[in-house]
Amino acid sequence: MIYADHAATTKLSAKALDSMLPWLKDAYANPSQPYSFSRSAKKAIENARETIAACIHAGPDEIFMTSGGTESNNWAIKGAAFSCFAPGILITSAIEHHSVLRACEAMAKQSWQIIRLKPSKDGVILPESLTAHIGQNTRLVSIMMANNELGTIQPIQKYALVAHQHGALFHTDAVQAVGHIPINTDALQMDMLSASAHKFNGPKGTGFLYIRKGTRILPYADGGSQEAGYRAGTENVAGIVGMATALKENIENLENNQNYLQKLTTRLLEKIKDLPYHLNGRDQDLLPGVLNLSFPGNDGEALLHRLDLMGICVSTGSACDSKRTVISHVLKEIGLQEDIARGTIRISLGTENTEDDVDIIANALLKIVKKQTV
Repeated sequence: MIYADHAATTKLSAKALDSMLPWLKDAYANPSQPYSFSRSAKKAIENARETIAACIHAGPDEIFMTSGGTESNNWAIKGAAFSCFAPGILITSAIEHHSVLRACEAMAKQSWQIIRLKPSKDGVILPESLTAHIGQNTRLVSIMMANNELGTIQPIQKYALVAHQHGALFHTDAVQAVGHIPINTDALQMDMLSASAHKFNGPKGTGFLYIRKGTRILPYADGGSQEAGYRAGTENVAGIVGMATALKENIENLENNQNYLQKLTTRLLEKIKDLPYHLNGRDQDLLPGVLNLSFPGNDGEALLHRLDLMGICVSTGSACDSKRTVISHVLKEIGLQEDIARGTIRISLGTENTEDDVDIIANALLKIVKKQTV
């Protein structure tokens, strides 16, 4: 099997797995208990918090453990909104992940006004669009750092500046970005940032929410005093340790990983240059290894299944909404013509992929696409 859907999930790294095993076997104590058996588990969580914080240039007291990106996004949006004395305006983009869009829809039912900024044809939310729509009653701006379908990296620092100039909080869904591009929370000045471990070779069901110190937000869950009283519930010690290990490993190899993935991407595009395809998103400022390709006159769903029969895993539309075969909302919002959008697949390469993998994928596309366009 050739796995080329790393934007959907990634393989758990060997180091992360090794770091998790002790906490799944012998060191199984509840970290909230006062006896000595629990101290090592509690210390492991704090060490992981410090590691994660260092990877994004934050303080350990600004890192809150969650079950993943969906929870983090919901907490950031709803927690910040409900902390306000009265409903106001919430600005997001039309190409967000559904966990952001539907959280915003939930706030609309609570009398919040939701503004969805449209992207450019390249899949970028222009800062001047935010400037044109923001006002004194805007309480929160939530725009993703990198799009999960196109791979386009957004100018986050500019959004944060505009939001703060108008007294609003700024949150970014960085699920696709963390562990893949450099992130400095001090420089970027976001108030909240969402991340999910399984996107950077950590375990599924684990993530974190960065909350800048002093940011007003309600707790996610009431109960015990875990996560400084902001998220009650017994911690997933193994998952948290594995997440920190995986993130540190990716950050330490960040430049090499980026260069390697760019090399694979360039090779793939060169191999299929004679095919009629459309690269969605910009050809620069993209997440390493992510390619959203439309083949006019083809059907993306059919391409996916043909590739699957050949042992190649890719995605079509949004991987988080795979039961539906409708055209992706992201492709609609960038104005892609329907006949082109229907022939779209996303190839997202990872560091486990090889040049041979890329050649096999390219040869498969050459065979399949040419047969369907004759």
